[in-house]
Amino acid sequence: QVQLVESGGGLVQPGGSLRLSCAASGFTFRTYVMSWYRQAPGKARELVARTSTSGTTDYADSVKGRFTISRDNAKNTVNMQMNSLKPEDTAVYYCQAWGRGYTYWGQGTQVTVSS
Repeated sequence: QVQLVESGGGLVQPGGSLRLSCAASGFTFRTYVMSWYRQAPGKARELVARTSTSGTTDYADSVKGRFTISRDNAKNTVNMQMNSLKPEDTAVYYCQAWGRGYTYWGQGTQVTVSS
């Protein structure tokens, strides 16, 4: 059974930091592209960052220089360090696994940036 379990969300003040984690199980993690998406109220879900099977990364322009995605194939986890958070980063953040014709999603974790 495939599972993606996100953690690390919460309430943070503008300029603060959070670290999101996604624990994966039930599939061959190292062969899947892993990504973080987010969805703000009333908006479409958007790609935030992704890491390929070889560890290369790319980011949405809005988070470049502030967010860092990383994967640990030994632990089947993907993390995202989020620094210099802004109110517009407020959203539900989802972990996604993509590969071999399959796409899996986690349940999401809420990130709220507010003073």
